[in-house]
Amino acid sequence: MKLRMVLLAFTAVALTGCASFVAPTYSPDYPSIDRLKAAQLGKVAVGEFQPRSPEAPVNKITLRGAPFVSSNGSFAQYLEDAIRSDLTELRVLDPKSETRIDATLLKNDIDVSGINTGEGFMNVRLSVVKRGQTVHDKIYSAKTQFESSFAAAVAVPKGQSEYPRLVRTLLQTIYADPAFITAVKP
Repeated sequence: MKLRMVLLAFTAVALTGCASFVAPTYSPDYPSIDRLKAAQLGKVAVGEFQPRSPEAPVNKITLRGAPFVSSNGSFAQYLEDAIRSDLTELRVLDPKSETRIDATLLKNDIDVSGINTGEGFMNVRLSVVKRGQTVHDKIYSAKTQFESSFAAAVAVPKGQSEYPRLVRTLLQTIYADPAFITAVKP
């Protein structure tokens, strides 16, 4: 039995070491969207989300040695696309708006090294610029925990599937901040 577990773990690690895993598509958190609708936001443009380079540390995640990538090119782009999706859902996205959201991804990781528990971490510096003036500049953080496993064949796909939840958790934090809501109001 013990030898079988060791062989299973070795096989799973060997298989995942060669593969590249892609972050699943983001889907909005509709309760957060509904709360923002009630706040009656103004029109908002999405500006610069950095860093774009796939070589930036925040854009290089590994899940037990296997590369984990964003189909969007970078995790900063993934976050930008998530915010665009939410603003489109709210019907407030307007590329010509004088109110613009910019962000810099500071920390970004999915850790599946634990035996039973995995964690996601994300920090982003988000600013709102209105008519050329910065009216809001704050660092937001999100942390998630999820069931994981010693077996890479279980832990790696679980970590992969957790990424959209990490982004939703971060966006829930941003959207619940009264200072952010005030900054994007007309």
